[in-house]
Amino acid sequence: MSTIARQPLRLAILISGRGSNMATIARDCLQKRIAATVNVVISDRPGVAGIATAQEMGIETHVIPWRTAAGRPEFEQAIGECIDDHDIDLVVLAGFMRVLSGPFVERYAGRMLNIHPSLLPKYTGLHTHRRVLEAGDTEHGASVHFVTPELDGGPIILQSRVPARPDDTESVLSARVQSTEHVIYPRVIGWIADGRLSWNRGRPLLDGKPLDVPVVEDFSDR
Repeated sequence: MSTIARQPLRLAILISGRGSNMATIARDCLQKRIAATVNVVISDRPGVAGIATAQEMGIETHVIPWRTAAGRPEFEQAIGECIDDHDIDLVVLAGFMRVLSGPFVERYAGRMLNIHPSLLPKYTGLHTHRRVLEAGDTEHGASVHFVTPELDGGPIILQSRVPARPDDTESVLSARVQSTEHVIYPRVIGWIADGRLSWNRGRPLLDGKPLDVPVVEDFSDR
């Protein structure tokens, strides 16, 4: 029986800074570790390191500055047009620091991922590492989730778990968490590219079963 080859997943990655997750994902695509291609990298800020990195990797880039847009509708329209012009299968938010509107998110429902540096639902929003240390938590991590209109509130797919130590600084804890982001984010994208992870009526399915509880990977040796 003949089979139809699955086409590489076409990605748009949205960034606002140095784009370390973007670079890791793009590298894994180029090295065929993920059955996907990064077709465009979009930044809301000009001159950021991530744009230069993407260009060095031969990836098409676009800068759509937030500050020069007349408002959120114009900004989101420009981003949406750029995404759609590239016939994108999956939108990947990787350090993208703009909150997107409900209508924009719904436009890409089930086709947009984010990674957040906390064990969601704990510590939505900013300054997660500082808040973990101030609370005296003993563990921390990152969460890959589908994006929904609720900020950092979409269904969680995969989490990394690392120790938070009493002598940690924000920068030390941030680096520990980020090293795991570079593992779990490409992994989730790979699951989608391989057909293992899908979106069905507002909920994720992994290997054909509802993913009601996120997969958790322990990185206690970090």
